[in-house]
Amino acid sequence: MSDSPPREPVIELVTVGHELLLGHTVDTNSAYAGQRLAAAGVRVVRRTSVGDDPADIADAVAGALARTGRVLTTGGLGPTRDDITKVVVGELLGLPLEFNTVVWDDLLARWQRIGREPSASNRTQAMVPRGATVLPNRWGTAPGLWIPSATGVVIMLPGVPFEMRNLLDHEVIPRLAERAGGVIRSHTLRTAGVPESILAEQVDSLEAELAPLSLAYLPDVAGVDLRLTAWNLPPDEADTRLAAGVAALRRRAAPWIYGEEDDDLAAVLFDAARTTGHRLAVAESCTGGLLGGRITAVAGSSEVFVGGVIAYADAAKTELLGVPAGLMAAHGAVSAEVAEAMVRGVAARTGADLAISITGVAGPGGGTDAKPVGTVWFGVLCRGEVETVRVGFPGTRPEIRARAVQAALFGLWRRIRGDGPLAGGTTV
Repeated sequence: MSDSPPREPVIELVTVGHELLLGHTVDTNSAYAGQRLAAAGVRVVRRTSVGDDPADIADAVAGALARTGRVLTTGGLGPTRDDITKVVVGELLGLPLEFNTVVWDDLLARWQRIGREPSASNRTQAMVPRGATVLPNRWGTAPGLWIPSATGVVIMLPGVPFEMRNLLDHEVIPRLAERAGGVIRSHTLRTAGVPESILAEQVDSLEAELAPLSLAYLPDVAGVDLRLTAWNLPPDEADTRLAAGVAALRRRAAPWIYGEEDDDLAAVLFDAARTTGHRLAVAESCTGGLLGGRITAVAGSSEVFVGGVIAYADAAKTELLGVPAGLMAAHGAVSAEVAEAMVRGVAARTGADLAISITGVAGPGGGTDAKPVGTVWFGVLCRGEVETVRVGFPGTRPEIRARAVQAALFGLWRRIRGDGPLAGGTTV
């Protein structure tokens, strides 16, 4: 299924600033605006970033108005020479800037409270396009603007994230919500251990049952998120349809779903191990401590996590985990036999009754025809019983290592649940 909604109120975003294009500043404003606008029933259909260039700003705003009749800009409302967005938009719409005494008085009062004197350049912040509604900024000095015109509405907000978000929530969203006919709500289910293509084979036949909801597949090194969205529906209907749709997805993709929304698999594993009374340890080779780092990032992990061993070199595997040198000579460090010896060794040395080992070829070199780059062996021990699984991971060295860590967490969680270590050892 596509993630394309039916027709409903839409808007475009234009973010302004050379720092965004140079990568010096990450555009978190757009992500926040997309989420908040969707909740108000207004869908962002395009996002454009431009530098502090008058022609580029004018072109982006004019194009957005022509397509949707509504655009929200961020940035370029301050007092410095490169803050030109307001001037450009005023000229584009044929609305001359006029000095607004109410804005100026508010600015003077703000500076007086903090014992500062305004500079001459600050007067530019009180210049407002004719006919614009001022959106008072209680969190900074640059007011927002709501500018109606013959070609549509331009909403202008400062680029400082704290100011932009508060203005959006308190001044813009209420105005837009009054004009929207419904809400846009989403629910995300998180999966691991399954490729996007196989997941789609299991889920795509639900299309008729899920309608009018849309389903999006969001693949990442950690797994594939399933995002179900209700577009432009009354709130109660959106909630009802989402609940039914999520239930249907859970039934169809149950073997791979470990959580929802922002759930972290390490935290899910921690909760499960704590509930079942397990003590956990890890033995890592190719992941070099990344698995232990994910687990100990969870607050309270000491209730479950005993510790781990990073045994990267073959000698370390022998000295720290008791892996026989002859075993590695016979089968290679990346093998089922070594993965089993590693996990038994770390369990014996730590007293853990739940443990996992990871040994693999992360690349970019070191692969062979029998063991290409991306080959990883896992050993999973649960109360004395050991299973080994071979998995092939695609990607770069960082991606292979990250995927191996996620697969290890997923395998431990599945083992606690009695489902086996991994989903059949599928390549993910």
